[in-house]
Amino acid sequence: MREIDDEFDVKLGRIGNRRPARATGYLRRVRQEAAKAGASARAGSSFTGGRIGRGRAQGAVLAGRGRSQGQRRVVIKARIVRIKSGDTGAVRAHLRYVQRDGVTREGEPGELYDASNDRADGRTFAERSTGDRHQFRFIVAPEDSAELADLKPFVRDLMRQMEQDLGTRLDWVAADHFNTGHPHTHIVVRGKDGDGNDLVIARDYIAHGFRSRAAELITRELGPETEIEVARKLQQEITAERLTRLDRSILRDAPGGALELGALSGREPVWQTARIGRLRSLERMGFAEETEPGRWRIDAELEPKLRRMGERGDIIKTMHRETAAVGVTRAPSDYAIFDPQGSAHRLVGRVVGEGFADELTERRYVVIDGVDGRTHYAEIGALGANEETPVRNTILELRSRVAEPRAIDRTIAEIAGRHGGIYSDRAHLEFDPQVSGEFVGSHVRRLEAMRREGMVSRLADGTWDVGKDYLDRALRYEKLQQRRNPVRTEVLSWQRLEDLPQALGATWLDRKLVGKEPDELASAGFGAEVETALRTRRQWLIEQGLAREQDGQVRYARDLLRTLEGRELSQTAAEIAARTGLDRVDVKAGDSLTGVYRRMLTLNSGRYALIERSHDFALVPWRPVLERAREQLVTGSVGSEGISWSIGIKRGIGR
Repeated sequence: MREIDDEFDVKLGRIGNRRPARATGYLRRVRQEAAKAGASARAGSSFTGGRIGRGRAQGAVLAGRGRSQGQRRVVIKARIVRIKSGDTGAVRAHLRYVQRDGVTREGEPGELYDASNDRADGRTFAERSTGDRHQFRFIVAPEDSAELADLKPFVRDLMRQMEQDLGTRLDWVAADHFNTGHPHTHIVVRGKDGDGNDLVIARDYIAHGFRSRAAELITRELGPETEIEVARKLQQEITAERLTRLDRSILRDAPGGALELGALSGREPVWQTARIGRLRSLERMGFAEETEPGRWRIDAELEPKLRRMGERGDIIKTMHRETAAVGVTRAPSDYAIFDPQGSAHRLVGRVVGEGFADELTERRYVVIDGVDGRTHYAEIGALGANEETPVRNTILELRSRVAEPRAIDRTIAEIAGRHGGIYSDRAHLEFDPQVSGEFVGSHVRRLEAMRREGMVSRLADGTWDVGKDYLDRALRYEKLQQRRNPVRTEVLSWQRLEDLPQALGATWLDRKLVGKEPDELASAGFGAEVETALRTRRQWLIEQGLAREQDGQVRYARDLLRTLEGRELSQTAAEIAARTGLDRVDVKAGDSLTGVYRRMLTLNSGRYALIERSHDFALVPWRPVLERAREQLVTGSVGSEGISWSIGIKRGIGR
């Protein structure tokens, strides 16, 4: 886990709302009542809502108490997650995440536990969460957690103390993780109190009280920090290339960037010695300068610069660990961090590692062995409900997400502009009678996604109020998506590179050979491996009669990719027919297909859905949303842009 600030603010407002808070509804009424009571008449006072909720008194007291001498430190990250009405999919997904493989000391999957059981049932907890408005997620990481043989007793004591402070029983589960240098615990708390009412926890308690209680308990468990431990930890911070406690102390005593050591009094000698050593380290880094004996000038950007250094150090360690695990060796100069806003907007390579850049928000990273001969680290954001975790050895393409309205948005804006800011299916067909229903449906899905972010609204008659400033709204939506997911990912090949040169089907190598995906290949690393694979694939195509050498060049058969895809589908269909006794039926544009979606097939040519009927079956391009309809009856309308699917009767599941 990366080191974070000891302090953070919990902002009052709607859960998950990233827009600036407005004093409306309940918050406005509370402020009005506070003003009537004279709260605003006191000089320098302002209402923040920090003490609304359970634990407000304990949070206020513990926030003002400060850290006592010898008390051990605990880092706590907190997040309040809103749960959509009746949808516990996000709850189940998070519980699966905390139980993922490789998080125990033995590298085994994690196990949930609760107040009384060492093995808790995540499915049962998710079912109990049905109807909850929100839930609380915490990561608790004592600085000296490695000294605890078992984190469970500490976590149970902490949750019992939290119940006493909040005055209610809590329904929670937890899982301990030992897969980083700092063992830590993920705790999930339902958003209901012991009486079944919405659980509201005071901001002061979340920000200060919970951490203070954790620090008290870990200090009681391990004993107060000794002077030797304090000196050892400070010594490690002196040369650290990240933001440390010593840096925060220096910044507090350096208003305006000027620090005078002689003016400081009351400091412990060990702290003063460590601060002087840290100043010398900062001087070597170019972040501080001693203008005269005892007087220092501190870089105004010290904190953000050290944070970036710390993040980069964590990233380099991650890349070393991931590449070493798969036997890839790279020189330090061959490591790179993919910047979506930089000059390189596209990256292609083999996935050699993946994981979480932020465990609380579940933002992911991938480590890519690029065709340019370098190893890249890239943050890809949080995955959506229909997105899959990147798999090692697959070949992936990353593209920068550009924040600008799409062509689809310009069409919506033009249609709405002719109807007073209202968009509808009928208006779209009047605007362009030649478009297909699938094409119109793609516009509706776009508006549905924006509706979930509160940027457009659907009226009772099924039309959409998108406003006369729709393009501005679309731009805001794209910027929001860019912050959440800075890059777009596309799997170019689900198979390993080693399996492609003689594979049946239209492979990634074939698309490169016919010029569909041009890339500059390095003469070393993965680029060299791809070049070798391309030569082997070229020779295989010649042997298959799908290419020939002419005038020193290789000429490929017309419709090469379609021919290869057809051969693979025919072979796959023959295997299914032999196993099931069903015949294969081909589908083409204009057809309608109704059947049971059985499963997804991963072939060299891509992914296909197996749709089964009473006497035959079809193989059609797969879409992620079909997984919601596994073993169910689906109907597909085949158009030029793809297949528009529905489950049952007129229940759309998208494209």
